[in-house]
Amino acid sequence: MKRFSLFAVLILLSLVVSSLGACAPAAPKDTEINVLCTPQEQWCQGMKQEFEAKYKITVNYVRLSAGEAVARIQAEKANPTFDIWWGGPIDSFIQAKNEGLLQAYNSPNFKNLLDQAKYKDKDNTWAGIYVGSLGFATNKNWLAAHPGSKAPTSWDDLLKPEFKGLVMVAHPSTSGTSYTALATVLQIRGEQAGWEYLKKYAGQISQYTKSGAAPAKFVGQGEAAVAVVFSHDTVNEIENNKQPLELSFPAEGTGYEIGGMGILKGAKHLSAAKLWFDWALTADAQALGPKYAAYQAPTVSGVKLSHPELLQVKLIDYNFQWAGDNKKAFIDKFTNELAAAKDLK
Repeated sequence: MKRFSLFAVLILLSLVVSSLGACAPAAPKDTEINVLCTPQEQWCQGMKQEFEAKYKITVNYVRLSAGEAVARIQAEKANPTFDIWWGGPIDSFIQAKNEGLLQAYNSPNFKNLLDQAKYKDKDNTWAGIYVGSLGFATNKNWLAAHPGSKAPTSWDDLLKPEFKGLVMVAHPSTSGTSYTALATVLQIRGEQAGWEYLKKYAGQISQYTKSGAAPAKFVGQGEAAVAVVFSHDTVNEIENNKQPLELSFPAEGTGYEIGGMGILKGAKHLSAAKLWFDWALTADAQALGPKYAAYQAPTVSGVKLSHPELLQVKLIDYNFQWAGDNKKAFIDKFTNELAAAKDLK
């Protein structure tokens, strides 16, 4: 009888413990997320609003160009402020991965990607969220005032005497756009001839900007004749800001970006960061771009291209891994030998 009573007591205790476990509160969910955002401010703000409305999670974001973003992440490696970095050319994410700044995440929504090899890191540290081609934006009023001149249709055209001191581009130390242009030239011409070209190219620049999209705005306002920018930024200036710009592309081929995202190692709101990552790989999220004046092409299925002509140009076989692996060395060479990163507009 005593043995039975002891057995009964043990069963009762087991049931009580199980009941307490079942009633224990679940781990608290993240109520906020800190996003490092690289695309234009309007799109960053739009994504914040859309995510907050859908998931009831507060989004705190800071907008920094790609080069500034890498520098910020490097400086905060021991104690990261941000949970996820969203937007900017993937060669910057490759650099961040190489430096151990990103955390791998095997998203269930990788299956939505149109190209599993091109739009995703093999180790799952980054994923592509948009695609954009590089082009030239020329001020139409300047062309009208210089009837013998035409909008550039080759990289060599940027070196013409009439464009001396009238080309505007961001600095590659702060801008992923400008680094894409630099890496494009080196891939088309080879490193030796490419650096010879870039030395002449640097001599044509009126002023460098921090942001890759800014030259299109300034050229539209008449501060220079030609901007080297992503084509979707030119479309934004033409369609939404009514700037007098003519968009053209280099006939020998142009580079392009895959805009990426990655969760930062040491993210303090990891569950929210994974939720953002998953959401950004859905058709619903990527279809939001044009709503916020962002005309990049999607990387997932189920989204209609807003401006398909921006990818119907001659694209080079851009080597993203090579560009990412060499990014620091190439930027240092450009800054130290061709154009220091000072007095950026």
